[in-house]
Amino acid sequence: MAKAKNILFIMFDQLRWDYLSCYGHPHLHTPNIDRLASKGVRFTRSYIQSPICGSSRMSTYTGRYVHSHGATWNGVPLKIGEITMGDHLRKQGMDCVLVGKTHMRADVEGMMRLGVSPDSIIGARVSECGFDVFERDDGMLPEGPDGSYDPDGAKEYNKYLRAKGYESDNPWHDFANSGLDADGNVLSGWFLKNSREAANIAEEDSETPYMTGRGMAFMEQAEGPWCCHLSYIKPHWPYIVPEPYASMYGPEHVLPVVRSDSEKQNPHPVYRMFMDNKVGEAFSRDEVRAAVIPAYMGLIKQCDDQMGRLFDWLEETGRMEDTMIVLTSDHGDFLGDHWMGEKTFFHDTATKVPLIIYDPSPEADATRGTVCDALVEAIDLAPTFVEVSGAEPAYHILEGESLRPILHGEATETTRDYVICEYDFSATPIAHFNDVPVKDAACFMVADKRWKLIHFEGGHRPMLFDLETDPQELTDLGDSDDHAEVIDRMYDRLFAWTRRQSQRTTKSVQDLVDMRTKTGRRGIVLGVYDETEAPLDQTVCYRDRKAANMKSGPAG
Repeated sequence: MAKAKNILFIMFDQLRWDYLSCYGHPHLHTPNIDRLASKGVRFTRSYIQSPICGSSRMSTYTGRYVHSHGATWNGVPLKIGEITMGDHLRKQGMDCVLVGKTHMRADVEGMMRLGVSPDSIIGARVSECGFDVFERDDGMLPEGPDGSYDPDGAKEYNKYLRAKGYESDNPWHDFANSGLDADGNVLSGWFLKNSREAANIAEEDSETPYMTGRGMAFMEQAEGPWCCHLSYIKPHWPYIVPEPYASMYGPEHVLPVVRSDSEKQNPHPVYRMFMDNKVGEAFSRDEVRAAVIPAYMGLIKQCDDQMGRLFDWLEETGRMEDTMIVLTSDHGDFLGDHWMGEKTFFHDTATKVPLIIYDPSPEADATRGTVCDALVEAIDLAPTFVEVSGAEPAYHILEGESLRPILHGEATETTRDYVICEYDFSATPIAHFNDVPVKDAACFMVADKRWKLIHFEGGHRPMLFDLETDPQELTDLGDSDDHAEVIDRMYDRLFAWTRRQSQRTTKSVQDLVDMRTKTGRRGIVLGVYDETEAPLDQTVCYRDRKAANMKSGPAG
């Protein structure tokens, strides 16, 4: 095997960490993803930095916490000036290309202020989170009375479908994400009852095979070195999948829900908001889980089959020998666990994600097929990629740490003692219906291998889980006097994290160290009473100098 020349960075959307067979799912067999794990390292404690698509991805792409980059929710632009993995990698001569989803929103106001044209190369990269775009598809084209959520969603995919004969003003919805009844009526995938239906599309034309093909098309013409971000929309909702996957799983494959009546009895007030919202109430119904989860499993099975297609092609073309492959997700999915749906809270169901890294270099031979339980964050991928490109990560900008020492068997742990996740729900219906001020709609998670603490603004008490004795996170200890010391210790960690220097991105650590001694040799002489008290070489410009007497001014 050769050293990694290229990086294939695969991200699925809303893929739970425990819905793969290599992570222990008893019914959902994913042999192709498992095969990748057998060639690399599988991480079991990989955490995202925000349980929502946009913010999570912005952290992954910048290698920085949400508190640092400021893109706190979907649709909140990544401010101009934030440096992304594309910026870091291109300095080393490595292209960074997007095929699929980013959920990026450009800082249009910032670009206008600085005179950056979106039609320029730099403007296009700033608008696309640092990527050069082979094809962007954020994967959704929902439509309502006030227009579309994302008018550019599924743009190229809809062109592809129409060219194949799927006639509609929105084939993404009418075929790829809806069923069909006997009378030809579209059964929209937005309605959860229709998750039981097969999507009205040939499997090979559905979203996941389509995007796999686009990724292969990029790699086929790429000369390298390159980092290709192959970013899938599925198994994200709408939860509907074509045959044969629609019929693969049934109620007998749906795992028992992870929740307890005690979670509903006198819950934390913010937690209650999330349980009682419309999605939480829907997924608390058994009929909803029975309809959705088999479809969700079918979508994942299709993803795995497409990984088989992709990995076989990489091996046949020789690319497996010089391409690092990273497979992960942007967040999980509650699917009714803890009386919630979607992903926007801090249980491991949402914040822990699968992470598998295959490194073809011989230095990684010793760790092939191993499992690592180190505390890992999504922001670690950017510095890892920078090291693969041959550079030292710029750690005054990048807040994660390279995983290369673990991949090469030089370490078994990261250097961190805890992980951080943040969520700002100020722009959500939950904040609206509960009249939460914007400043109070912020919450933070700090977790180590034993404890998880969740802090809420607004004067609320924290939540606390003992991950060792309560791995399913069913018992909130946040108001337990017996755990006051643990709560204080976790708060100390959270406060230490908030005090870090995250905005000083223009000078490296070494620059700052060098600056300590530079001023003394550039004419600044402070605290010196007599010239003999200072080193001669530093004050040589001020010694033995002659000048005319000008106390009365120049001579007339």
